[in-house]
Amino acid sequence: MTLRRILLIGATGVFGSRLATMLARLDGIELILAARKIEALNAIKNELSASGPAAHVTALTFDKTHPDAVSKLKPWAVIDAAGPFQESDYAIPLAAVNCGAHYIDLADGRAYVAEFVAAVDARARLNDVLAVTGASSTPALSHAALTALVTGWRRVDDVIVAISPGAKAPRGLSVVRAILSYAGQPVRVFDNGCWQESFGWSGARRLDIPGLGTRWVSLCETPDLDMLPKNFPIDRSALFLAGLELPPMHLGLSAMSFLVRWGWMKSLLPLAQLLRIMAGLLAPFGSDRGGMLVRATGHDAQDRNVIARWSLVAEKNTGPNVPAAAAAAIVRALHRGQQTQTGARICVGLLSCEAILAELGKLPISTRTEVIRQ
Repeated sequence: MTLRRILLIGATGVFGSRLATMLARLDGIELILAARKIEALNAIKNELSASGPAAHVTALTFDKTHPDAVSKLKPWAVIDAAGPFQESDYAIPLAAVNCGAHYIDLADGRAYVAEFVAAVDARARLNDVLAVTGASSTPALSHAALTALVTGWRRVDDVIVAISPGAKAPRGLSVVRAILSYAGQPVRVFDNGCWQESFGWSGARRLDIPGLGTRWVSLCETPDLDMLPKNFPIDRSALFLAGLELPPMHLGLSAMSFLVRWGWMKSLLPLAQLLRIMAGLLAPFGSDRGGMLVRATGHDAQDRNVIARWSLVAEKNTGPNVPAAAAAAIVRALHRGQQTQTGARICVGLLSCEAILAELGKLPISTRTEVIRQ
């Protein structure tokens, strides 16, 4: 049997390593783990081999600044889990589709996702492959959850999507850099019925996440800020919020963002390594429980006022598996012939909530849906 070769870039990262485990369960797959450090790659390869996965697993060093290496590997599919995508271009997706490979990434960079289709679609269609961006918690899972909540509604007034990881959850440098890239920076947001400018990590508030309790959250720049108003008839506001479990960490970052807002620093990115170390020192004071919330208010099919909430709680530091699940679900659908589209797409409307969550298997991750009609 001919194996389908998948090149997983960023396989040693927080999300990439979880995705590797999901992909290794597939029959008929040759999984190539790719990153910069061979020692870390071999450690993941050995873990996968010890667990008896179905896939054939190899490891090799890979540098994203040399995208020409993609075609030499002759992959069936390329998955990029190596952020931060706020600092990425389209060299890797173009290299993938140009050699006839499907492409999927876990991008959460707002500008990167917004320009992806224009940059990649023509080449993907020419080579009859699918290229997908944003196959992660945002916008893939958030949109799938919101679609299930508001289908049939007459009107959607307000939407909030929020993510709050546990303090003990592993945090890669790329994730820290992604957050700091927009902290204190101007952010365009749909609020109070119009587009206006706010600031990254501003508007700190307490938000109830079922199963987790009340946590601090602030404005986070992700593709959802564009995609939610575009794909749903939202009248008043569409916000994406993120939070750090420990109040000193969250409010401390909120205070530091003013250094950028007041022009004292151009960006907090130079502090990424220091803040990552500080977060690690404070982590023992937090928990290993993280979660996600999608909340909508509006009017249902009978024109009654309605509030609907979908929430997810991940126990025992399993939260980092969630951002990887959508990419695994797309690979599974392609592998089984259930996904036959070609061209470049943002990962909206491609997957149901159930298909994404199915990739999380027997992990201690639970969801609930609550609807209150008035």
